[in-house]
Amino acid sequence: MYFGWWIVLACSVIGFWGQGISHFGFTSLLKPIASELGFSRAATSVAASIVRLEGGLVFPVVGWVIDKFGPRWMVFAGALIIGLSLMLMNFVHSLWAFYLVWGILLGTGANIGLVLPLEKTITNWFVKKRGLALSIRHMFIGLAATVIIPLIAWLISMQGWRVTCVIAGGVMWIIGLPLAWFFVKQHRPEYYGLLPDGVTTEDAAEISQVIDRGVKYATEAEEIEFTLRQAMRTRAYWLLVVAYASFSIIPPVLVIHSMPFVTDMGIDPVKAGVMIGLMSICGTPGTFIGGFVADRCKKQHLRFLHAGAYFLQIIGFTAFLLRRTLAMVYPLFILHNLSMAIVAPLTGVITARYFGRKAFGSIRGTIMMFMLPVAVLAPIYAGWVYDTTGSYTNVFIVCLSLLTFSTIVISLASPPRLSGQVTDIHKIT
Repeated sequence: MYFGWWIVLACSVIGFWGQGISHFGFTSLLKPIASELGFSRAATSVAASIVRLEGGLVFPVVGWVIDKFGPRWMVFAGALIIGLSLMLMNFVHSLWAFYLVWGILLGTGANIGLVLPLEKTITNWFVKKRGLALSIRHMFIGLAATVIIPLIAWLISMQGWRVTCVIAGGVMWIIGLPLAWFFVKQHRPEYYGLLPDGVTTEDAAEISQVIDRGVKYATEAEEIEFTLRQAMRTRAYWLLVVAYASFSIIPPVLVIHSMPFVTDMGIDPVKAGVMIGLMSICGTPGTFIGGFVADRCKKQHLRFLHAGAYFLQIIGFTAFLLRRTLAMVYPLFILHNLSMAIVAPLTGVITARYFGRKAFGSIRGTIMMFMLPVAVLAPIYAGWVYDTTGSYTNVFIVCLSLLTFSTIVISLASPPRLSGQVTDIHKIT
């Protein structure tokens, strides 16, 4: 089997546990931590915002480093730091310590190891099958929401949130460190005598010749290698920035506040975790739909697929706001998860198909940096609105407005044209 598929599996498992705990697990921990330590929901949500703030600051640097030197050490260091920070949560007794351990330390591990390096690794090894490869990774992340939210809720009910964090940290080391060391490769497959997607080539070929063949192979899929500067001169780059930044309010609100939102309706925490997990798994088919269609979609049509996925969430928010009952929570979360499952592989596919592989990390990193203000303020804003009004309704209205705007903007982001020459694959800026 083409080694790229083992890479996909390893990256998927690392993301499953790492992002499952750091991203989805926080919603199960929010109320127990706030209750024991006497924090408000807004104050507790600040820790998640610190993670996003730090991510926006470090993503451009991380992107440049993995483009220049490769992703393996970033993934390894990220897994090591995440495991350590989760174990240190056992000793947290104050707000500043909580922000330091979860916000800064765990945020550092998650931001340097779980997003850009894993996407870069998979993007390097696949071109025409990239949508499928990325969809497998994001399917595992979707399963993480299904499995880890109720698992964390159950562990908290049995052992408390402190022991739960220690267990989660130990598992991160056991899973993440060996997989990062043995399966996350530093370079493109061409450096190992292979071509993307498992296409065969002569074993005796020089590395430089294989690299040239890899570039030619990517060109057949309408993929041109932009540098970061060339990408930032295009209209498409800035439309993607605006669309993703506007949309970035949605995931923090619905992920971080999902458990408090549902339990406020009178649902037991463990049952609420199972309920949210089951609604999350409804999005799993969307992951393969997004990847399958993206691999067969012309580059100029990818934006419409993206806009269609956003529109699903518009339907969910509208349905809930028109009739705010427990029954309407189901279409809200199911359509959100289905939409996110479709969008997850698409963001990487569009970035790579529009701008190529060589500066993928730098380009994705700078785009994610511009998402920073909304992503940082979103969970704090949602917590503040609840603390002052006792409801999340006004938050959902804002989410719906920005979501509609993002849908329009992403549909206008047509593929860019390269102004200037295609440079060497080592020139990323």
